[in-house]
Amino acid sequence: MKRAYIFGGGIYGDEFPVFSPDDIIIAADKGCEKLREKGTEPHITIGDFDSSSFIPEKNVLILPVEKDVTDSHAACEKALEYGCDEIYIYGGMGGRPDHTFANYALIAGLTEKGIKAFLVGEGYEITAVADGEITLTGKTGKTVSVFSWSEVSEGISYQGLKYPLSDASLGKSFALGVSNSFVEENATVKVKKGTLIIMKEL
Repeated sequence: MKRAYIFGGGIYGDEFPVFSPDDIIIAADKGCEKLREKGTEPHITIGDFDSSSFIPEKNVLILPVEKDVTDSHAACEKALEYGCDEIYIYGGMGGRPDHTFANYALIAGLTEKGIKAFLVGEGYEITAVADGEITLTGKTGKTVSVFSWSEVSEGISYQGLKYPLSDASLGKSFALGVSNSFVEENATVKVKKGTLIIMKEL
C-alpha cells in the first residue's frame, strides 16, 4: 500500500499523522499553512489559492479559480498519479458545509474505485465501503454511524456494534444507521450491493 496525506484548509481537530518515509504529503491550497505550522514540507502544493495568502515558491501547481473540481479533489488526483492506493484527508471538514459534503462524495468515489480513503478531523474519521466489507477499530462506547450513499444499499451486516444488522437494506433518505457504538475493539461492516459512508468517533 502506498499512502498519501492531503491537508486542506478546513477545521482541524487534535488529530495529526506521524509520517513514514514513503508517504506522499500534499497540501491543498490553505493546507500548506497548516503544514508550515507543523514544520512539514509537502511534496507538492495544489490549489487556486483563493483562500490563502501564502503561495510556496517551489513544488506548487496553481489551478484556475474557475474549475470543475475542488482543490481537495485535484490533490487526490495527484495522489493517484503518485500511485497511492490509500488516501487520508485532513482539514477537509468544518467551515463551509458544501466543501465538507463534497469531501464525503470524494471519499465515496475513491472507495468505489478501489482506493482506501479517509477524511479525518474534529474527533471523527469518515470512510466508506462499496460492495464489500471493512473492519473498524475503536474504543468501546465510541460512536459509529453508517449511512447509505447509494439510493439503496443491500445486504448490510454489522458485527461488534451495539445494534447489529443482518442482511438488511438502508436507503439514503432514512438514517437508521446513526448513533451506533463499539462493543468490541474491532467491528465489521459488510454490504453486498451499494456504497456506505461510515463515521467513526475517534
